[in-house]
Amino acid sequence: MGVLNVTPDSFSDGGDFLDASAAVAHARQLAADGAAIVDVGGESTRPGASTVPVAEELRRVVPVVERIAAERLATVSIDTSKHEVAEAAIQAGARIVNDVTALRADPEMAALIAASGTLCCLMHMHGEPRTMQDDPHYDDVVSEVSRFLEQRLAFAVAEGVAEERVWLDPGIGFGKTGRHNLELLLRLDEIVALGRPVVVGASRKSFLGRLTGRGERDREAATLATTVLACERGASIFRVHEPRGTRDALKVTRAVLDAGA
Repeated sequence: MGVLNVTPDSFSDGGDFLDASAAVAHARQLAADGAAIVDVGGESTRPGASTVPVAEELRRVVPVVERIAAERLATVSIDTSKHEVAEAAIQAGARIVNDVTALRADPEMAALIAASGTLCCLMHMHGEPRTMQDDPHYDDVVSEVSRFLEQRLAFAVAEGVAEERVWLDPGIGFGKTGRHNLELLLRLDEIVALGRPVVVGASRKSFLGRLTGRGERDREAATLATTVLACERGASIFRVHEPRGTRDALKVTRAVLDAGA
């Protein structure tokens, strides 16, 4: 899953792809580099991020989704927690709704996903983007994140979303300390045991910068380490800024795992 932020303030590539033509050109590159999915987002979810009005989010993402879908570059995912944006993106060609609030922010989102038959990704987040890094605390982060995701999966199914169309994301960096992120990666198999495909989005996150001393755009090697570890523990979707190296790392990792099997 290649990241395409059509925002001025995302933590790594904010402002790079506000122009629709630049965004579509980047989607072409993501697809050429191996991304099967392009995840288009019009509202930053970095720590401390402000909310974006629906009209502005629509203005940012819909033309980009339309053009990527029309060119059949990749499957399009819409990264939003607003049903109005998700609905417009689905009409424009999106086939996945990536909701960082796990259907908590908008009471109409679950019904939209159920009716449209799209895939959806439900993510764990402590609090909201503006507050999620304000001293996050867990007694056992993996158990608590697993329980939350299990509950949100049950909610989605109760609302009519087909279970086989739900992916789960532990939310690396969303209301977690560096230690929490490492624990989630170490014990990711416990979340995989919930029985749904697991998405991991550790790309360029700040905890990798603290571990390596690298800047936001110089964390690809660190990101690849998380990808290999997550793959070995059963994750199946990897949300990254640089698909090319990720594709190669996954080919090698899976070859080794297949040889062992």
